[in-house]
Amino acid sequence: MNQLIMALATGLYVGKIGKAPGTWGSLAAFLPWLLIKDMSLPNYLLILGALFVVGFFVSGSAEKILNSPDSGCIVIDEILGMFITLAVAPPHAAAWLLGFVLFRIFDIFKPFPVSWFDQRIHGGIGIMMDDVVAGLYALISLQLIWWVIVV
Repeated sequence: MNQLIMALATGLYVGKIGKAPGTWGSLAAFLPWLLIKDMSLPNYLLILGALFVVGFFVSGSAEKILNSPDSGCIVIDEILGMFITLAVAPPHAAAWLLGFVLFRIFDIFKPFPVSWFDQRIHGGIGIMMDDVVAGLYALISLQLIWWVIVV
């Protein structure tokens, strides 16, 4: 069971690559996202909810297995954050790249309340929630930037 938990928590071991595991996890999110991006919004939101629940359980369990709080190799939260960022992304590769960059900026610099979740909420919920909020910031920023520049 520990192997399954670690496989899921690390994005099929992408989080174990070494340097910048969050960036690798965010990049790895593109492959499964391409499979779900054309789903209806209600089905897409169901996937997000399911990923959040699975992420909550496996990231909290992975912390215990690793005996390390919010270990960098846990990237299921980055995958969820990217799915949120790209939820209603324009169908253009430049928009997807911009979404990736924006998500990484918000995930790395952690503006409030991202930082609040990161510092004050521990366990699986804390691991997931800071990336949920970073994903929401990136989603809103992507939509605004795209609307101003392209529309």
